[in-house]
Amino acid sequence: MPHTAPLPKSSGTPLSGEEAGAEGEAARLRDILQLRFTDLFAALPAHTLEPISPASPWKRLLKVAGYTGLRLLGNVFRKVRNPENLRGKVWLYVVSQNNYDSLHFLRETLPNTVLVAGQSKQIGRYNEAVNRLSLRRKLLYYGQLPRVYRALQRTEGERAGRFFDLIFNAVGYYEVYRRALRHYRPRAVVFANDHNDDARALLLACQAEGVPTAYVQHATVSTSFPPLGFGLSLLEGQDALDKYRLCGPVAGQVELVGMPKADAFLARRNRSPAVRRVALACNTLDDTTAITTTLDYLLNEFPDLTFTFRPHPSDTRDFSFLANRHPALQFSDARQQNVFEFLTEHDALLAADTSTHLEATLLNLASVYFRFGTHGITDDYYGYVAHGLVEQADTLPELSGWLRRMQLAKPANLYQRAAYYNATLGTPNEGQSQQRAAWALQQWLAKTAPTART
Repeated sequence: MPHTAPLPKSSGTPLSGEEAGAEGEAARLRDILQLRFTDLFAALPAHTLEPISPASPWKRLLKVAGYTGLRLLGNVFRKVRNPENLRGKVWLYVVSQNNYDSLHFLRETLPNTVLVAGQSKQIGRYNEAVNRLSLRRKLLYYGQLPRVYRALQRTEGERAGRFFDLIFNAVGYYEVYRRALRHYRPRAVVFANDHNDDARALLLACQAEGVPTAYVQHATVSTSFPPLGFGLSLLEGQDALDKYRLCGPVAGQVELVGMPKADAFLARRNRSPAVRRVALACNTLDDTTAITTTLDYLLNEFPDLTFTFRPHPSDTRDFSFLANRHPALQFSDARQQNVFEFLTEHDALLAADTSTHLEATLLNLASVYFRFGTHGITDDYYGYVAHGLVEQADTLPELSGWLRRMQLAKPANLYQRAAYYNATLGTPNEGQSQQRAAWALQQWLAKTAPTART
């Protein structure tokens, strides 16, 4: 469950005007950084947390200095010139390459939509394909930092200092985005992320400016996410709704529409009766040494199988040593190859805590949950094993036994296990999630438009 900070000044002592303003700003930043103050985030393995927020205070200060020079000052000297007019349009706000993949279909099916991202946000191979919201004025709001930081120290304790760099980065997003909303007056903003700091800031800014908001789920969700706070939420299936109900009150209208980004690939389900090609996907939680040990074991035990290694697109580790170690090992670049395209080339998936398990099962791959090392994240983080989506192997011999069974015979209808996660699976609407999502958004916009700012 989300970490809940204690309410400040609970003794009843009246707040001065300056204190009240600081508490309000701090409460807003606490909301924007909600996930960063959870026990879950603090328990991330050191190698995962280091690139996000370094353990060394000196490295955090260097990170703040770099952000100040490259982003805050750098943005001041780079004027935003968008190829499209953003005024009065429906914004599709993206914070990553995966977000873009999840929302791009709306660009093709809904009129007057534009893809939008923050000024310097990295969107992978789509960097040049999105319009940008200027952050040149973000620097102007750092006068609030000292009082906001003191207020967060009272509510978050040591975590305010430990994640000072993340607090620093988040300052000013809300104010700049409110200004952008007043300038462009979008008809609505559609999100595919509900927990990153810039996405949270834009959501709060929309609420303050009266701009309608919608949400399209882009990956399996967690009970550590913020409560749903959108006017319309298009979720993939019952699993997502059940988890969001555990996060807090569910606001607005909710529709279960399936997985739009999977539509084009469901007809390409794997029909192989046995496993010959094996994908191994990792993310930043997974330990490099454990990944290496696993690959050493598997390539020795299964010389007749083809293995492909695919790190998460946000993983910055250098895995080139694996190519020298195992010349037969193949690689997939997640920054260049769509995850569904990647999965259609394989019969089985080995991975730990990643939503790729769900995508693989939808395509009828045999998928097994196997942890690469130990860390503070709960086993079976997404509940895939608990709900019978995938099997689990705890040791290398268990993993070997599972693979040998799949070599002999892969079950024919593994995809049916995903019905709890994908509401359209096995129904007449299977493969039509994009149409369902677009129709739901159109109906919602038709009702919301009279109150939207145009």
